[in-house]
Amino acid sequence: MSKAAFRQPPVILASGSTVRAQMLRTAGLSLETHPVRLDEDAIRLSLAAEGVRPRDIAAELADAKATRAAMRYPSAWVIGCDQILELDGAALGKPTTFDEARHRLLSLSGSTHHLHSAASVHHEGRRVWSTIGTASLTMRTLSAHQVDRYLDSIGSEAVETPGCYRIEGLGVSLFDGIEGDHFTILGLPLLPLLAYLRLRGVIE
Repeated sequence: MSKAAFRQPPVILASGSTVRAQMLRTAGLSLETHPVRLDEDAIRLSLAAEGVRPRDIAAELADAKATRAAMRYPSAWVIGCDQILELDGAALGKPTTFDEARHRLLSLSGSTHHLHSAASVHHEGRRVWSTIGTASLTMRTLSAHQVDRYLDSIGSEAVETPGCYRIEGLGVSLFDGIEGDHFTILGLPLLPLLAYLRLRGVIE
């Protein structure tokens, strides 16, 4: 039998996030990225209206992405991910405009919010594993002028994350305190995901 017969099924990341892909590749995972199209805002708002908790909304969205990609790649190991920001019990996704980003930062100023990062793995037509990581972040009190200056500095990056910041960049200057896993803050509960893939022999 040829070596090809023993080849591990491909790993698919159902996301266009370069940060998540880089985290996984840096950890030694060979993968392909195949973003899926979902109306995430509609799903998030619908689930919130039903009283679903923000952390569980993140899990539902991660699983929906994995489900969609797994339909196209049934033999692959498919990873779906999502991150929801929770502030005062409300589930918030990414802002869509610069004005929304400004409002988001002003609402986070001087308060503690939570980031829920979920991952779901599908294989052979079904979900085989999922997890949710949560981090708590306390933003220092910011004036409107400080927010505007920060947004001018980061440009389009402001609408790429739910909190309008990247903790690995200038965004770290916005905070007084951070509790939680670094990778969860970046958008992926990386360590438990790697542990599962190791258990299944996807990585060594």
